Amino acid sequence: MDRAADISLFLRVFDAGSISAAARSLDLSVAVASQRLKRLETDLGVRLFQRTTRRLHPTPEGLVLAEQGRALINDLDALTAGLREAGSGIAGTLRLTTSSTFGRLYISPLLPEFLTRHPKLKISVDLDDQQHDLVAEGFDLSIRIGALHDSSLIARRVASNRRVLCASPDYLRRHGAPASPQDLSAHQCLILMGRKGRSDQWQLTGPDGQTSTVQVDGRIDSNQGELLRDAAVAGLGIALHSIWHICDDLRAGRLQVVLPDYALPDTGIHALMPQRRLVPPRVRAFVDFMAEKLGETPSWERALT
Repeated sequence: MDRAADISLFLRVFDAGSISAAARSLDLSVAVASQRLKRLETDLGVRLFQRTTRRLHPTPEGLVLAEQGRALINDLDALTAGLREAGSGIAGTLRLTTSSTFGRLYISPLLPEFLTRHPKLKISVDLDDQQHDLVAEGFDLSIRIGALHDSSLIARRVASNRRVLCASPDYLRRHGAPASPQDLSAHQCLILMGRKGRSDQWQLTGPDGQTSTVQVDGRIDSNQGELLRDAAVAGLGIALHSIWHICDDLRAGRLQVVLPDYALPDTGIHALMPQRRLVPPRVRAFVDFMAEKLGETPSWERALT
């Protein structure tokens, strides 16, 4: 197992870009980590990194080991975890990351039942709207909402993510309700800020199947959907929101749907996992549980019927 452990250490160094960062993540001293990395290079008979004063740069051999060794280590980890869990039930620690609002509203209430089903399991939940590198940071999976970007991660859809335009009744009384997508350009729109900048081009498909893209603007933008929801309820403009985020406001009449005959792209809610041939049982159990509890018609949609 020394060889496998040393390859695991190499992968941490590869992802972190330094021996010291990898050593900290594994609770090792830098000296021990350096010795083990040198031992692996000696055993393989190749240099894995070119060392400079600022950073380690992988050699061609190091790149090959990173690409092919990661799959082997993932499979070994999953195999050993599966064997342990087969004898003792779902066990170990599940490391999960998801957005703060969705995690608080929909994942947190489900945890008691899931932990009751699997009493030997621990869960570590990171609530953060920023997307993490699952492999480099050691997460088992992420629940992500929205369009998926190309990556090496495995995605499983666990629920729909219907989105609508919404505003408060007070805003609509003062400014009038838009009758067509083109009317949005004359309204105060509440803009979400993402990694690629302002999401100020809204795409809507009408009842005739025609899709139009409208450039919108307004006095408020934010990287937090919670703030935009508050601004919409306060009558400050029209927001684009997922139903899961505003279903209580729609039901209570604090918000109402704008342009109800026009549809926005359904981007889905997905469980993302590092690519591996053997998925750890704890991960598979949680993803199955989420799909069971949320379903194709999730609770936030049922609440509006």
